[in-house]
Amino acid sequence: MDQSEKGPKKHLVTAALPYANGPLHIGHIAGAYLPSDTYVRYLRLKGEEVAFVCGSDEHGAAITLRAKKEGTTPRAIVDRYHSMNKQAFADFGIDFDIYHRTSDPVHHETSQAFFKVLNDKGVFTKETTEQYFDEEHQQFLADRYITGTCPNCNYDSAYGDQCENCGKSLSPKDLIGAKSTLSGATPVMRTTSHWYLPMQDHSDWLRDWISTGQLDGKQHHDVKDWKKSVRGQCLSWIDAGDGLQPRAMTRDLDWGVPVPVEGAEGKVLYVWLDAPIGYISATKEWAGNNGKDWKDYWQNDACEMVHFIGKDNIVFHCIIFPILLKAHGNFNLPVNVPANEFLNLEGRKISTSKDYAVWLHEYMEAFPTRIDELRYVLTSIAPETKDSEFTWKDYQARVNNELVAILGNFVNRVMVLCKKYYEGVVPEVDAERGFLPEDKQLLSNLPFFRDAVGGHLAKFEFRQAQAKAIEMARIGNKYLADSEPWKLAKTDPERVKAILYTSLIVTRDLALLIRPFLPNTSSVMEQLLNIKFSDTCWAELPPEIPAGHQLGEPQLLFQKVEDAEIEVQIEKLAASLQKNQVAANNHRPVKPEITFDDFTKLDIRVGTILTAEKVEKADKLLKLTVDTGVDTRTVVSGIAQHFSPEEVIGKRVSVLLNLAPRKIRGVESQGMILMAEDAEGKLEFVSPDAAGSGAEIR
Repeated sequence: MDQSEKGPKKHLVTAALPYANGPLHIGHIAGAYLPSDTYVRYLRLKGEEVAFVCGSDEHGAAITLRAKKEGTTPRAIVDRYHSMNKQAFADFGIDFDIYHRTSDPVHHETSQAFFKVLNDKGVFTKETTEQYFDEEHQQFLADRYITGTCPNCNYDSAYGDQCENCGKSLSPKDLIGAKSTLSGATPVMRTTSHWYLPMQDHSDWLRDWISTGQLDGKQHHDVKDWKKSVRGQCLSWIDAGDGLQPRAMTRDLDWGVPVPVEGAEGKVLYVWLDAPIGYISATKEWAGNNGKDWKDYWQNDACEMVHFIGKDNIVFHCIIFPILLKAHGNFNLPVNVPANEFLNLEGRKISTSKDYAVWLHEYMEAFPTRIDELRYVLTSIAPETKDSEFTWKDYQARVNNELVAILGNFVNRVMVLCKKYYEGVVPEVDAERGFLPEDKQLLSNLPFFRDAVGGHLAKFEFRQAQAKAIEMARIGNKYLADSEPWKLAKTDPERVKAILYTSLIVTRDLALLIRPFLPNTSSVMEQLLNIKFSDTCWAELPPEIPAGHQLGEPQLLFQKVEDAEIEVQIEKLAASLQKNQVAANNHRPVKPEITFDDFTKLDIRVGTILTAEKVEKADKLLKLTVDTGVDTRTVVSGIAQHFSPEEVIGKRVSVLLNLAPRKIRGVESQGMILMAEDAEGKLEFVSPDAAGSGAEIR
């Protein structure tokens, strides 16, 4: 039996669960939510069955940190931001089947049951280890309650689970100079017991699944369809250094899903076990409310699951969650995880903590009629294979020069000319003269555009897909410009009828092609043409536009974005920068007080860099050989994005010598180069040029 006899193919599409600790910005939208919505719209237009699930991630230390900062409760935080983000998604037209939340009872039940199955099967190991403990607050510190210097890039505000500067996943013990975010004090080590996932036991099948698409001896997915960046990051985790390591699946916290086994009082599930199970609980809730069986989407080989995420979540969706699903048994694994890179803003990284962002809800307040314009621009610059950048001037240029001048201009000219010459009634083309070769050529090319756009969408190439749709509008404009029907109206009215009828068919097909990207604009074009597409119109012939058909009243699809509108937004960002500059005038706040004895323990010497080379597969690291005056040693430093190897050879630098050696990307680093960072994040050497190698800094 082929698929057509079985009925429509099933798809489960998930979009990363956003933390309910703040509003959404355009980086979130461009990364996971707009591409997933576009993809789902395309699948449904093809007549395929889709469950599109998302929801708020309402557990984890990020929530409790926000609550402590604001002097309120985690519940108050998640209730506020869940409602705000759910509304923002709906207003922007991100059309989830369900927007669930991980604090919901069905999620607690689902994730606890999932944990118990794994525990009963012996998937976890229970280990007693030393972990950081804040003596002042009398509590163990989860990953996000610890900050320190990243061993990968030397960023001094990295969290215990990840460095937000370089994106590297960390564990708390990786941090240099770890501090508690609760008290600012140096935490102590105390013993505690947790349930660990021995990820190293799953390396072989994971490697095979990611690199070849094979799972349990069968072809699970076409590996060529996966982004190289996704496969590369996963394989580097599996094969680099010591490979995969055990990871604790529980935490000592009072906010989260309680661990449902004896002896786990006061512990909750690790958020990266809890959160992705949120996709399952959301599907359960949606299926139960709609007379469906959730297992058809999670435990059915005929259903294809795709995760849309940002690149910082790759390891969790391609390694940890698949391990958990396979270890549990009977669950589908994703056939693709088309993770996007990051979107930057006006030459800088988007920063939620510094309020340097274009917030989605604020955009819609400022531009309530320009939803599709932002969808268009974000798809045009989507960070599909590398980081990209949003600027307000580029936004203005794309709206004015592409949406207004190309798509909008073509459609408006067609509708206005039909209104002018035929009172908005579709003309009948002369049977004898018919269509000229150029008309027939244009009409015969229309199906190829649909195939091309669909082909790109199927491969998650949203930028190319949208560009192909707009190419049809460019061709339509050229066709009108070359044909010049306004000049022929008096001399050859029958030719004008053929030109405008051809242009109406192009307009109809354009309305279909842009539907996944610009749904509101597509609906307006339906009204202009006075037709109605079926819900599965991609898989069917579009509605006919016969002679004598009454068209709708002409109206502009888009309005130009004026300079004054853009200046308001640019000034708003400048004000955020200025506010942060004032706050950072003396750079970061002074760190907690130390004693003179603490300082004298530091052995800082003048050194000279003898050699420098880039660390393999690490964009931000240089491997340096340094003459310290007392010896020659290797130091790995996260300065490669600020200095080339050639620039630093011969530099006099300050070196912290008695820092415990640490392996970074397989290279043992035997010290730290001291650097100064300005408010813009630019690094400079702390360079004691007057002193010779070996001179002590004190």
